[in-house]
Amino acid sequence: MLWVAAGGCAAWAVVRVFGLDRAGGPLVQLIAFTPYVAAGSIVVLGVTAGFRMWWAAGVAAVAAIALVVCVLPRSWADGASTGDGSRLRVLTANMMVGGADARAIVDLVRRHDVQVLALQELTPDAVRALTAAGLPGLLPYRATYPQPGGWGSGLYSRFPLRDAGLRPFSSGFTQATATIEVPDGPAVAVESVHPCAPISPGAAQCWRTDLAGEPPARPDGVVRVLAGDFNATLDHAALRRFIATGYRDAADARGRGLAATWPYDEKWWIPGVTLDHVLADRRVGVAGYDVYRIPRSDHRAVFAELVLP
Repeated sequence: MLWVAAGGCAAWAVVRVFGLDRAGGPLVQLIAFTPYVAAGSIVVLGVTAGFRMWWAAGVAAVAAIALVVCVLPRSWADGASTGDGSRLRVLTANMMVGGADARAIVDLVRRHDVQVLALQELTPDAVRALTAAGLPGLLPYRATYPQPGGWGSGLYSRFPLRDAGLRPFSSGFTQATATIEVPDGPAVAVESVHPCAPISPGAAQCWRTDLAGEPPARPDGVVRVLAGDFNATLDHAALRRFIATGYRDAADARGRGLAATWPYDEKWWIPGVTLDHVLADRRVGVAGYDVYRIPRSDHRAVFAELVLP
């Protein structure tokens, strides 16, 4: 049995290190739980060593080292200078088919002096609830594209917007986009991210296609910020490749990369994973990061304070 456990940890490490989840199927779903397997591999190492099963312990040790190296750096701040540019406080929340508590979202906007709010699964009823809760008084500019079901998307801003639009995916998911005119700072292209979810092995292709359609970073062009439910963790090879175009993950930069954001509803038996992110191009500093529970949503809201170049 311990050999099976050691071999399983080793196989997981091979998949994670070499990005073999890109093959699709159940690997796309399973690889999201790599932090738990990394912790488990240390337990397997201790038990096999305790029973003096040295060959099994050796296999477990290699797996544990590989997985810990992949996962542990997310709990350390990167130490990069945040700079002294204009601050942009961003909040993103998945509204769970419009059912999330609008007052709780507006309260977070007010409490953290949020300047940009990105929403996913935005419905017409959700827009009305946010309006009734007082959101337009805090963030008067908006690019909202509500739809029934989980397809809608929206951006709210304290600052004027231009070039507002909607990025549609063949999966039916959409993403609100706009450029924000930040006073005393550069213009910032912002997008409310929500690709198709790999909820089954068959949906993995839809997920990969949508992720491939996300806008890559342009470090020499407009400053770009992507905020939302990526339906991917930093253990997914597809997201790592996308970030490598020139983004940085705000949670990872602040040493909060293991803060789980989903699930927070009746799916209590599923270990929490980090599906929601704020990505900014590498010129942008990260001065703050946190996650917050939203009643009646299965995702936590993500807050990031960014420092513009």
